[in-house]
Amino acid sequence: MKEGEFYMLKGEYGHNIDPKGRIIIPAKFRDELGENFVITKGMENCLYVYPENEWIAFEEKLNALPTTTDKKARAFAYFFQGSAVDGDLDKQGRTLIPSVLRKYAMLDKEVVFIGMGKRAEIWDKERWDEKNAEVELNIEDIASDMEEAGFSI
Repeated sequence: MKEGEFYMLKGEYGHNIDPKGRIIIPAKFRDELGENFVITKGMENCLYVYPENEWIAFEEKLNALPTTTDKKARAFAYFFQGSAVDGDLDKQGRTLIPSVLRKYAMLDKEVVFIGMGKRAEIWDKERWDEKNAEVELNIEDIASDMEEAGFSI
């Protein structure tokens, strides 16, 4: 990724995690993530995967929080920075997900990668299917709420 370009991680890709905790990064994401990326805990018990430049920008925001005096700011920074690991690809396009992150995200065998623009997310397939079904049932209400927040389709 060149200076000034933006990331466009999009789509949904299913993969399996092997018994050693390795997972294939979808080919469509490899170019966007680059050789250096960061994996950390995400919201709703998924994992976030950031390209290096996006992680640096995110970490700068975390470091600007008043962590010395604000307990919630400190907890927020702990959550993301404390669980962050560098991801690197082997020759088969796999990366290792440490056991602490696999446990947090409840990753067992089948996983789903979700492109979210500037980052990817890794979900347990069963949990993703449940979440996605819930969103599909409520998309009309969600769209209405987003419109009230200033976003329209």
